[in-house]
Amino acid sequence: MGLFSTEEDTSQTPRTDNLMGNLMGYLDTRIDILRLEAQEKAKTTFVSVMHGVAMAVIGLLFFVFLNLFVALLLNDVLDSPYWGFGIVAAFYLAVLIVFIVGVDKKAFQGLADKLLNDTIYKSDKRQA
Repeated sequence: MGLFSTEEDTSQTPRTDNLMGNLMGYLDTRIDILRLEAQEKAKTTFVSVMHGVAMAVIGLLFFVFLNLFVALLLNDVLDSPYWGFGIVAAFYLAVLIVFIVGVDKKAFQGLADKLLNDTIYKSDKRQA
């Protein structure tokens, strides 16, 4: 009747099997839940990225055509075939110079810190 006895105790076997079955079922369920959470996060990330890419492309097209409109309008006002495009190009050159000389990366770092602070913990809806 010791620990290594060869006699089977039928009263202990079903409870042990039931406990092991419950434990294995619990582990399988937890693994399935983790897989579903990962799949949901991947799907949400994919949708967000695709939405962002579409918005960026549409925004870029709007920006390009707006600049073309302004350049052609300036061409018409100045009665010249090219001065409008030169003025628009000079404007963006001035903006580039201001960014290179005057804007520090710390301004963008502060904005990123403010926008992205603790987003991992805010998005986690599980209880600890």
